[in-house]
Amino acid sequence: MNLAKAVARQQFLEARGARHHAEGLLASAQQVLADVYRVALYVSMGPEPQTGALIDWLLATDHEVLLPILYADNDLGWGVAPGAADLVPGRLGLSEPPIDLGSDAIATADLVICPAVAVAYDGVRLGRGGGSYDRALARVRPGTPVWAAVYDTEVVDTLPSDSHDRPVDAALTPNRLIPLRRSVDDSC
Repeated sequence: MNLAKAVARQQFLEARGARHHAEGLLASAQQVLADVYRVALYVSMGPEPQTGALIDWLLATDHEVLLPILYADNDLGWGVAPGAADLVPGRLGLSEPPIDLGSDAIATADLVICPAVAVAYDGVRLGRGGGSYDRALARVRPGTPVWAAVYDTEVVDTLPSDSHDRPVDAALTPNRLIPLRRSVDDSC
C-alpha cells in the first residue's frame, strides 16, 4: 500500500466531507459536452460531485449512459442506465443498472466520466483505493476522452501515484472543465 496515497486520500476525503452541500456537474457538463452518444458515468454518493441531474439530462437528450456494476473482486462491469427509478441496489450501497453487459462494455463509450478524490495537472487521478477504475480505464478505447469528476479545490499540482494508475484527460468540476496534461509515459 502506498502510504503517501493513503494520507492524501484521507485529507481530500475529510475536506470533501466538511462541505456544506454537494454540487452538481450538470451546468458545467452542458457547456462542454462534446458530440458523444454513449457516456460512461457513475451514480454519485454522499459529498461527491453530484451526477444525478447529469444522468437524467443525458437520458432526456437521447444519449446512452453506461453505469458501473461493482463485482465481488472490485472490478467493474457496465450496464445501460434505464433511468434512475430502474436502478437496483448493488454492493456497498451503490445503485446499479439491472443488466450487466460485462467489463469490456466501457470500451464502447465515446466519453468516460469517472469518480476521483483528487486529480493533478499532469493527469494523475487519486481514487478511493480499491483499483476498480484503474482496471476499468485500462479497457477504454484509445483516443476516448476520460474526465475525472472533482471539485475545483481537488485539482492540485501533484499527487502520489503508482505504475498501475491510469491518467485522465480533464477534470470536470461543478464550475468548469479543466484540461490536464497526460503523463509522459502515456503520450509515447
